[in-house]
Amino acid sequence: MRMKAKICKKVNSKFPLPKHPFNLNNDGVMTYSEWQYSKGIDTIKFYLEFLSAEEMFKNKIVVDIGCGAAGKTMYYASLGVEKIHGVEILSKYKVEAEALAKKLNLENKFNFVSSDAANLPFEDNSIDTIIMNDAMEHVDEPEKVIKECIRVLKMGGRLYLNFPPYHHPFGAHLSDAIGIPWVHLFFDDATLIEVYKDAVANLPDGKDRIEFRIAKKANGEEYFSYINGMTLVRFKAILKQLNITPIYYKEVPLRDITKVLARTPLLKEMFVKMAVCVIEKN
Repeated sequence: MRMKAKICKKVNSKFPLPKHPFNLNNDGVMTYSEWQYSKGIDTIKFYLEFLSAEEMFKNKIVVDIGCGAAGKTMYYASLGVEKIHGVEILSKYKVEAEALAKKLNLENKFNFVSSDAANLPFEDNSIDTIIMNDAMEHVDEPEKVIKECIRVLKMGGRLYLNFPPYHHPFGAHLSDAIGIPWVHLFFDDATLIEVYKDAVANLPDGKDRIEFRIAKKANGEEYFSYINGMTLVRFKAILKQLNITPIYYKEVPLRDITKVLARTPLLKEMFVKMAVCVIEKN
């Protein structure tokens, strides 16, 4: 192990890991889908200052992009949807998602769709509500994904989109194994890849985690393939490029005590917890 990796590993040993669904699943506390379901209200709470959950879901045809094992999708389904499609590029979650739907008696309202969000298998003007919770920072082609969402939405339909900026304390999405806040600002990707692989190597799902997060470029160089480095600045530039003006946009600070920092141009990327955006097709 290289010296920088040894230092990172040593520092990491001093920080407790935040609760993470991968670890809760390994410890037998709850499955990924059960964890998602338990956090369902948290995925929409930032919108509820603007409108009600009924306006988002009641009697709507809904698409949940980046549904994972669809626990949060089941929560949305429980709010009275007509039909909900959980879109997830990883088809391995289909069995777990459908098992939870059956357990909650929601299988008639739920459909698991294994698809890339940049190529949605829905007709034009066919969807009332699309929700992208913690998904924008993961897609390979964010501009194309937003355009696809606009294509499939009905006139007046809405896209609810929220994501933590890349420079968020845990914006590198490595907190299942690395608990250092802002670790990606202190260590380069090569170091983080080495430390992450070492940390999960002996876990029951270690191989799956590595394959999920890390890929190789044509030249053999490893990189974090599951994250696109989405920042507030980049997201706003994408909206401008697509000539989209949200009907609602908010940057939620990490804590009340960091409100001023979350409004400071040179620091806000580090102290905003979540960007929250609602786009209406018109």
